[in-house]
Amino acid sequence: MTTVLLAFVLSAALSLALTPLVAVIGRKAGLVDFPDERKVHRQAIPRTGGIAILLSLVFCLVVLNFIPTKVSALLRPDRQYIAFFAGCILCFAIGFVDDFHRLSSKMKFLFQIVAAGIAFWGGVRIEHFSVFGFSIDFGPFAMIFTLFWFVLFINAVNLIDGLDGLAGGIVFFAAAVMVFLSVIGKNYLVAMLFAAVGGAVLGFLRYNFSPASVFLGDGGSYLLGYFVAGLSIIGSFKSQVTAVMLIPILALGVPLYDTILSPIRRFLSGHKMFQPDAEHVHHRLLKLGFSTRRVVLLVYAITLFLCAAAIILVNIRDERAGLFLIIMGVAAVFFFRKLGYTDQIYSSMVSDWFTDLSDCSGFFGRERRPFIEKLQEVIKSENYESLWRSITAILEDLEFDKGSMYLNQSLKRDGLSTGDRIVYVSDHPERRRIPPLNSSVILRKSPPELDWVRPPFDMENFVCSRSILRIELPLVSESNTHFGTLVLVKDTAVKPINHQTLRRVEDLRRTVIRKMELMESATWSHQSRA
Repeated sequence: MTTVLLAFVLSAALSLALTPLVAVIGRKAGLVDFPDERKVHRQAIPRTGGIAILLSLVFCLVVLNFIPTKVSALLRPDRQYIAFFAGCILCFAIGFVDDFHRLSSKMKFLFQIVAAGIAFWGGVRIEHFSVFGFSIDFGPFAMIFTLFWFVLFINAVNLIDGLDGLAGGIVFFAAAVMVFLSVIGKNYLVAMLFAAVGGAVLGFLRYNFSPASVFLGDGGSYLLGYFVAGLSIIGSFKSQVTAVMLIPILALGVPLYDTILSPIRRFLSGHKMFQPDAEHVHHRLLKLGFSTRRVVLLVYAITLFLCAAAIILVNIRDERAGLFLIIMGVAAVFFFRKLGYTDQIYSSMVSDWFTDLSDCSGFFGRERRPFIEKLQEVIKSENYESLWRSITAILEDLEFDKGSMYLNQSLKRDGLSTGDRIVYVSDHPERRRIPPLNSSVILRKSPPELDWVRPPFDMENFVCSRSILRIELPLVSESNTHFGTLVLVKDTAVKPINHQTLRRVEDLRRTVIRKMELMESATWSHQSRA
């Protein structure tokens, strides 16, 4: 216990001394974070705090190595710890480079995975998980789950690092709880390492709490996320997996929830899933009117509650644990709903999204499959008359009232002479039936036009109506060949437009263009052979 306390004090003292030094060096070297629309600060601040934390940890462990105690003797250079610290250095390096030379999200994820892979190769891995008597053995998927664990924690600490002292405080509380539980479990080496991390962060917070004079930077946040993820796995080797693994999950509950929610939120809003924004938990709290200091203190309070909850959970083994988790889950839902995160996922919007998805796939939408079948009839058309017949069948199913197609006079039309106007009149609109060819009316007009109308619709009486929807679709191929124009008309006062109609109209347009390309190609090919 004395060695654990010594590690904490020594690391904190080193961090207190090194942080202002690296801040001065960072400012002189231009390694600063400039303010922008996403940032809260209004002046350039050094982003070199991660260097102070890393150096404090290294110097602390080096000094402890020269102090002969039973705990410090456990810190020997075996494969596991060499791999763990090698991955740690790599993770810090890629974050530090990203601080001043912006890297793509793919590049950052790649190096995070490589750093986690190094730790996995050294033996830092999650092979099974046990919760309240329920055990899972990951087997061949142990590597995937371990890499996900590392990447999740690395990015969780990074995303929450948006306000002065926020990320560092959360990590400090998590480290303190892990020290407490590791000591109780007599896992003194892990307790010493977590104590060193906690001390380094506490010394750094002296200069990082609002108003901050130095920032963690991505290098520092990556470093802390990696340490918490890796040490929690190492600590699980000599403890019950439940007791150790649940602690960092709950202690870092706010940033972890935010990390999982952020890509989903961006996806639903139509943005890139890994594009930075100002919609994280701390940003939402600021928009509610809280000051920066109050937001940090509020998140601290939530973290302390979650840490206490983690300690309670590891000491109960009955149905009370499940009930407690349910209560916490409901509270989390209400909290994030208060922040406005559910605005994008109202039930109607989710329902519409699934409706669109099922309609596009054709798996669940019964109306989609007949529509696709009718599109096939368009492709099978032998000439322009049969093509128009297939088109009008679709228009009637889509509940349009009138359709016209103006054809380019330069086209070679099979079965349609220049000046012909073919009109198909549906006398039974409720039966969704197109009359036979011999019921069509042939008139003379130039340019060539194909018409279809469903009684009792009369365009002349509704031409000035505000309820008329008129869609004019140019039939132009990708090679810029103009075949004509398809015009559709619907009286929305009689029946509103269907949710899927416009998408199917575009599908129809593309299919008609494709068919016209095939017909014209076949005509020119026939003439060439002749």
